Amino acid sequence: MDITDAHCVTGTGNGCQIMGFMHPFHNHGQVRLSTTQHGRDFLKTFVGHIFLPLVYRDKYRKARSYLHPAFDMNKFSFTPQKTEEVTMARPEQEIFNALRAVPGLSDLNDDEIRHIASICHVVKYKARETVLKEGEPGDTAYVVLNGVFCQMRFGHTLKQYHASEMFGEAALLDEHTHTATIVAWSDGALLQLKRAQLEDDAFVPADLRARIYKIFAHRMSQYLNQGEALYNEMDVLLIQDGGCAPGYNSVTAFLSEYLEKQGHRVFIAAAGFRSLVSNRNEDYRCLIYDSTVFRQLDTIRGVIFSPPLRDERGANFRSERFPDFKKSALQKQAAENILKRHVKIVVGIGGNGTFKGTRALAAYLPESVKVYFIPVTIDSDVYGTSCIGEFTGVEAGADKIHCYMADSRTHQRCYIIEMMGARGGFHALHSCLGAGAHLAVLPGSTYDLTKIAAAVNARRNTVIVVAEGYKRDIRKATGYPGNAAEFFRDELRTHGLDTKQKVVCEPFSRDIRGAAPNNMDITLAQRMARRLVEMINSGENRGMPAVQAGRETSIPFDRIRTDNSVECRLAELANRLY
Repeated sequence: MDITDAHCVTGTGNGCQIMGFMHPFHNHGQVRLSTTQHGRDFLKTFVGHIFLPLVYRDKYRKARSYLHPAFDMNKFSFTPQKTEEVTMARPEQEIFNALRAVPGLSDLNDDEIRHIASICHVVKYKARETVLKEGEPGDTAYVVLNGVFCQMRFGHTLKQYHASEMFGEAALLDEHTHTATIVAWSDGALLQLKRAQLEDDAFVPADLRARIYKIFAHRMSQYLNQGEALYNEMDVLLIQDGGCAPGYNSVTAFLSEYLEKQGHRVFIAAAGFRSLVSNRNEDYRCLIYDSTVFRQLDTIRGVIFSPPLRDERGANFRSERFPDFKKSALQKQAAENILKRHVKIVVGIGGNGTFKGTRALAAYLPESVKVYFIPVTIDSDVYGTSCIGEFTGVEAGADKIHCYMADSRTHQRCYIIEMMGARGGFHALHSCLGAGAHLAVLPGSTYDLTKIAAAVNARRNTVIVVAEGYKRDIRKATGYPGNAAEFFRDELRTHGLDTKQKVVCEPFSRDIRGAAPNNMDITLAQRMARRLVEMINSGENRGMPAVQAGRETSIPFDRIRTDNSVECRLAELANRLY
């Protein structure tokens, strides 16, 4: 039947006056249960395509309506309003065209599209009028005839639906309540396709119903793998980069908690600065602190429950350094990608290298994008603050040195141990002091090597700690093949080292990077996260939260130093040889 032969009828539903189109030959009094049951049996036939998507449909729809704050929920009334009949020229053709353009339905032939059109009702909505509300039962699929409609949850807009876009089709496949609210963004009209009519043999032949269910099942299966809209607009973006250190994950968890409680939505780059350059959706993750929200989103790719990160070792979201990010072209590209995703706040997390990358990135971003940095580094190489990771690093380093000291006493050995400390040597110095080793050799040390060699010759056991940055430039310039500990040993040999002790050089031990953060670092992570939120709320920009002598403060980017040289008098305590 040509749709132009349809009869126009009016009726009411859900408090709204509606107009629909009815086939003149439909027998409304005959419903054959056997054929209707055939339609239900079809669902079971497509278990892989229909049943499983039904199970997870709620979580998908909740996720898709979550993280787009452009739409203000409070501006809209959720009181159903009386709708008006649609009056338009050639409505049949407009309905046909709208259905023909729906993805999936376009695979049907013209007669099948006309048949569907004949059972659709047309309802007109005013701007800001509610179409359906979260928590209400659903039995209808909707197709946008004209206008714009928004799907919303938690006060945020998922997406906007435009002409020939469908929503609510899951309601045709099960009887769960709506998991999101649909509001008219502008005046517009929707086509309604109700489950009761779709499953009635008097309205829809069984073979056509089977094809429609298959199309909807395919759409639902696709939804499970979607989450792309989640990353189109990211409120806060965290960036972990640099060498691993205890506390990366801890501060990430606390930032997720405190920022989420302030109404922010928190995302994180999956692989540091490298992800910003690549900028695929899979290069990002969404951090959720609230367990209720997480349960609604956990089927979406990349959604991570952040509380367990609090005590977790390592850094879950970082690259093995990305030296190419020193190139201005890549920094500019990363900034452009950040702007494309509508990021409002950027937080770099790491050591001195990460700070330099964050500051360089900020130079390509407008002031409207706030940029911050949180120091996480074992060697405490960011000056003016305690750094997350330094307390755990010293504790683990001192424990390691204690083990070497016990072995050196037992076997009368001289251990020369390379430890972390590329520039200032904070970690090497404090680990040495904490364990009571005999000497700490720092990047800036200028010891009398002859005296040291003589002192070692006179001993039965010795443990010397050498920072990895000791005379690095000289070693590099001369092409020295060994590590800092071996270089210092060779220097001592040229200055008279001749001992009965077996001299053993131990290279830099990276297991310290993976130590579980201790209470001091976890507490510092909380304080840093809290202070950063305060900086955001007060309008501070381009700065770093800091804890100086137990007092929380902040330091602007242009005042941050990354050398953090240790105090000379403190270094003197680490020489117990002469």
